[in-house]
Amino acid sequence: MKKPAKTPRAAYTTVESAAQIRALTSPLRQDIVDLAQAMVRVSVPELADHLGRPADALYYHVRALQRAGLLVEAGARRRGRHQETLYSTPDPERRLMLRYRSGRGAATKPLRTLVASMLRNSRREFDSAIGDPECVVEGPRRELWAGRATGWLTQAELAKVNRLIAQLGQLLSSPHSARRDRLYSLQFLLSPSAPVRKAASTRAKQPRNQS
Repeated sequence: MKKPAKTPRAAYTTVESAAQIRALTSPLRQDIVDLAQAMVRVSVPELADHLGRPADALYYHVRALQRAGLLVEAGARRRGRHQETLYSTPDPERRLMLRYRSGRGAATKPLRTLVASMLRNSRREFDSAIGDPECVVEGPRRELWAGRATGWLTQAELAKVNRLIAQLGQLLSSPHSARRDRLYSLQFLLSPSAPVRKAASTRAKQPRNQS
C-alpha cells in the first residue's frame, strides 16, 4: 500500500496579528528580530555589540517581542563568568513573513505605522552608508543601491518578480556563518502604481484647438 505523501513544511512563520505588527513598529525591534533570525540564537549582549547600543537599553524591547510571540528563550550560554540567556524566533528554521489583507479601516492602521517605520529605517541606513567613504557604490560587489522602476507587468512576470523577491529574502535570512563577514539589510516596496486621475485622462482626450 502506497504511503501518503508528506505535506511539505511551510517555509515561513507568519506575522499577522495586530499585537505582533504593533510590536514591530519600532525600527529597533525590527533590527532585533532580523539579527535573531540571522544568528539563529543570540544573547542581549551580542545584540548590543552588533547594534551599537547599550545592553540595558535592549531588554525592554526583547521582553516586548517575547510578549508578542516574536522571540522565545532558546537556552543559555556562558560568556566569561556570566550566564547569558539566548533568544531566537519561534521557529529558527522558518523565516518570519508579514501577512496582511488590503482594505480600509482600523485593521490596517498598525500595518501602515509599521511600513512607515520600515521606510524610516531604510532612510537611516542609507544616510549612514552614504556617509562612509569605504562603502562600495559601483561594480559587482556594490553595497549601496537605491533606485525606482515603474512599468507594466503580465501576471506571469508579476509571479517571477515575487519569486525573485522570495529568493532574496531567503538568501538574506540564511544563518550567520564565519564566511559571512558583514551584515546587510534589504528593504523594498512593490506596489501597484497610483492610477492616473480621471480628470487628467479626460483632458488628454479632448481635441486641440485648431489655429
